[in-house]
Amino acid sequence: VAVPRRYLDIVDLAVARGVDPGKYTQGLGAREMAVAEPGEDTVSLAATAATRALAGIDRSELGLLVVGTETGVDHSKPVASFVHGLLELPRAMRVYDTQHACYGGTAGLMTAIEWIASGAAGNRAALVICSDIARYGIHTAGEPTQGAGAIAMVIRRDPALLALDVGVTGASSTHVHDFWRPLGMREAQVDGHYSVECYLDAVATAYRGWTVQAIARGLIASPGCEQLARLCYHVPFCKMAKKAHLQVRRCDAEDDGIAFDEVAAAASFERQVAPSLPLCSRIGNVYTGSLYVGLAGLLDAQAGELADRRIGMFSYGSGCTSEFFSGVVSPRAAERIAEARLADVLAARERISIAEYERIMALT
Repeated sequence: VAVPRRYLDIVDLAVARGVDPGKYTQGLGAREMAVAEPGEDTVSLAATAATRALAGIDRSELGLLVVGTETGVDHSKPVASFVHGLLELPRAMRVYDTQHACYGGTAGLMTAIEWIASGAAGNRAALVICSDIARYGIHTAGEPTQGAGAIAMVIRRDPALLALDVGVTGASSTHVHDFWRPLGMREAQVDGHYSVECYLDAVATAYRGWTVQAIARGLIASPGCEQLARLCYHVPFCKMAKKAHLQVRRCDAEDDGIAFDEVAAAASFERQVAPSLPLCSRIGNVYTGSLYVGLAGLLDAQAGELADRRIGMFSYGSGCTSEFFSGVVSPRAAERIAEARLADVLAARERISIAEYERIMALT
C-alpha cells in the first residue's frame, strides 16, 4: 500500500466549508483524506506500492504487469511502462494498463488469475497495481470524497493472503453516464444520485450471478451472504458499503421469498462489512484501489480469525461494469499482511491545514 505523505482531517474540511462535520463523518463515513502533491502522481504511487509488495520476492519470476488506473499520465504510454522501467523488471513480460473507471484494477486482477489458471503463465507470477488520484476540486459536492493511493498485489499459484475462487464470479455491465472525465479535463464529472442507483443495480445482478456459480461449485449451500465470513465492497465513500450490503441482503430476502429485515441487515453490516472500512476512512477514494484498500484493512485487522474462511468482494466501475467474486483467506495471511506495515504507512503522514491543501490543489 502507498499513500501520499500528507492528509487533511475531514472535520477541518467540514468547518472550512461551513458544513456540519457529521455530514462528512457520519453521512459519508470519512475521517481523513489523502492529498497528493504534484510529485505524487499515479506512477510514483504505483511504483512505491509495487516496491513494497515485491519485498522478498524474486522479480525474475514475474511475467505480467498490469496497472488498473483512470488517472493516466500519457494518452499512449501506460503507467505500467513507467513502473516497469523504474523497478527494472524483467524484459520478457507483458506490460500494460487497464481502464474502466474504478473497475480497472479488477480487470487486471482477473486477467492475471485466468492467465495463471490457464497454464499459460507456467511458473511465473503477475504484478497487478491499482493506482489513482480521485479529484473533484475545491468547493464541489464531491470534494469530501477525494483521495489518492496505490495497492500492489502479487498474483501467483501459492498465494499467501487469499486464494481466489477461479471461475466463480458474477458480472454486470450497462452503458450509462453516471461518472466520466472527458479528455483534457482534470476533474471527474459525476451524477452522484444516479451513480448510486447504477451501483446498487449492478451489485444486485453481480451478486446473484456469483450465487448461482457458487452453489453450482459447492461453495455455498443456498442463496445467502451470511455464508461468507466477511464482505468487501468498492467504496467511493464508506457509507456506500452499507448501501451495497443492504442491497445484497435485500436480494437474499427476495430470493428466499421472505420479508426484508432492515434491522437484521444493519446488524449483518456491522459484523460482515464494517471491519473492512477503517483504513478506507483514513485515505479516501482511491478509485481502482478502493476495494483493495478495504481488503488490506480487513486482513490487517482480522486475518488471524479469518484463516481458511471465505470472503466476498464486489468491484464497481462507473460507466458501468462490475463483478462479485470470492476467495479463502490463507493461514499465512496474518504474517504476510503484517509485512505491509499499514500502521506505519499511515503514521508517517503529515496532517495539513486547509490553506496548505488549497495551495496544493491549485498546483496540481
